[in-house]
Amino acid sequence: MDTLTRMRAFIAVVESEGFSAAARKTGRSKALLSKYVRELEDEIGALLINRTTRQVALTAAGEVYFARASAVLADLESLNEAAREATGEAKGRIRVSAARTFGDAELGLSLIEFAAAHPDIALDVHLDDSFVDLVEQGFDVAIRMTRLTDSTMIARRLAPLEMAVCASPAVIERVGRPAHPGELTHLPVVVDTNARLLSTWHFRDPATGDTLPVTVSGRFTANSPVTVRAAAIAGLGYALSPEFVVRADIEAGRLVRVLEDFMPRDAGIYAVFPHRRHLPARVRVFVDYLAAWFKRCDGEKQAAKAAAE
Repeated sequence: MDTLTRMRAFIAVVESEGFSAAARKTGRSKALLSKYVRELEDEIGALLINRTTRQVALTAAGEVYFARASAVLADLESLNEAAREATGEAKGRIRVSAARTFGDAELGLSLIEFAAAHPDIALDVHLDDSFVDLVEQGFDVAIRMTRLTDSTMIARRLAPLEMAVCASPAVIERVGRPAHPGELTHLPVVVDTNARLLSTWHFRDPATGDTLPVTVSGRFTANSPVTVRAAAIAGLGYALSPEFVVRADIEAGRLVRVLEDFMPRDAGIYAVFPHRRHLPARVRVFVDYLAAWFKRCDGEKQAAKAAAE
């Protein structure tokens, strides 16, 4: 147990890139973590970390030990999870990465409702619209809204992701309403720089199903769908946005949706997690909950739509 405690301290220091940051992360004192790492080095008989006043750096021995120790602790956690799963228990902490847009919209309720329904599972949610590396940054699962192409990950589709091109009524009156995606090349647009293809928007030919890439440009860009939405409402141009972000504005008439027949249908909301020999029970429970949550919401949405008709 002493060795495992020292290993965990060492890994925390390396992952946090310093003793002070590791102390804040683990809730243990900097002096105690330093003691554990020093004892681990004494036990091994090799220096693992070069310490300076500003940072820590792994030695050659430290790099080897860090890789193997991380694998050992991951296997131990998998063993513990397997035992918990055999007894039907799901406990522990889940580190979740999701787009800020997801968390700030009504979809973020899925995370809150999960936490309320599973008091034995701690949910550590990080909202960031930029792409994150799950393995490198230590996340258990990510919620991604995209056309999924990363084959190195395991993914479960939770729901379709509907996209919308829209603009304010004033913009449509001023520059015209496009009848074909290609017309956007000559119209002002607002670009979400989080999008993978930036200024190339992809549409679908309704007759053939072929992809129609369109190059767009505008004088306003932002790395936030919420800011792009606000810019579109303010009349800066056409915007490509997740439908759930602009739905209320379309219903209220602040934005007008165009080119609906040309929108692709292959994007989705996914739960993505790294390849593992054993998926932790808590992660499986979390993903199952999200899938059921989105299915229920879709059913309610369809019922409301039918009632309105």
